[in-house]
Amino acid sequence: MNIRTCRTTEAVLSIGNPPLLHLRINPFALASHGVQRVKYHYRLYSQLESNMSTYESLSEKLQSHLGLAHPPIAITFCESTPSDVPELGADYPAPTEDGRTGAVAAGCVFWIKASEATFATKPSDHGNCSVGSLTHGLISLEEAAEHSDVQAICEANWVTPEIFPHIPTVSKKPEAIVYGPLSEATKNPHVVLLRLLARQAMQLHAAIPDLRFEGKPQCHIIPIAHEHQEPSVSVGCMLSRVRTGMGNSEMTCAIPFDRLSEVVAQLESVCAADRLVAAYASQDKVRFN
Repeated sequence: MNIRTCRTTEAVLSIGNPPLLHLRINPFALASHGVQRVKYHYRLYSQLESNMSTYESLSEKLQSHLGLAHPPIAITFCESTPSDVPELGADYPAPTEDGRTGAVAAGCVFWIKASEATFATKPSDHGNCSVGSLTHGLISLEEAAEHSDVQAICEANWVTPEIFPHIPTVSKKPEAIVYGPLSEATKNPHVVLLRLLARQAMQLHAAIPDLRFEGKPQCHIIPIAHEHQEPSVSVGCMLSRVRTGMGNSEMTCAIPFDRLSEVVAQLESVCAADRLVAAYASQDKVRFN
């Protein structure tokens, strides 16, 4: 709790860190009834916090610390189809000559859809993008090599065939993959995905000393986080940018859920230090105007 006097007739009581509740209080009333008043509002805040799930709290803190434009996404690999999560239920377009089709153009499109709802996908929903199906453990390297989309990106010299055996993949084929806002999660996901701008990536790098920076394909940061428990940022790939419509200034970050609380705690101190440095730099540069 923090009490800040704004003027002789008003004080602001901030509760929570980061503040989740701001209350304006008459300082004279605070002086005469201060202890009782503060205890009352602290109990009110504690009740609000206790009603907020761990997942909601982590999501709120990530968005507050980093100033995210999009909510954190929870990704869960399932050994069986969950009965308590609605299936995506999308219609598939006509397949290509080699049989590729799916619910979306590529699995990374599910990241975009998951900002609005929680849903379960089956392997065939991912089938239009062979690279994403490979990284998520849905098809083998041999299957991916036979598909026309892989042949097209190799013919364009976007990648070479030699890199494919070295692309990180999910080791065990899932029966379903669940996507949705982290705030809606009901059990621990495997990976949390963030959409970032450069400043936010800078702050995550300060908070996570072993943060990896990766390139194409963008989706391989998911198995890096899931299989190796390593947080990773991807600068993106052209396949994903075109298919998802993500902005040219955006990057993505995959964080193992088991490390998320640690990351959030580190971000709090990193962002607080950045605010102090920003205030100092802002004052200092005035001398040059």
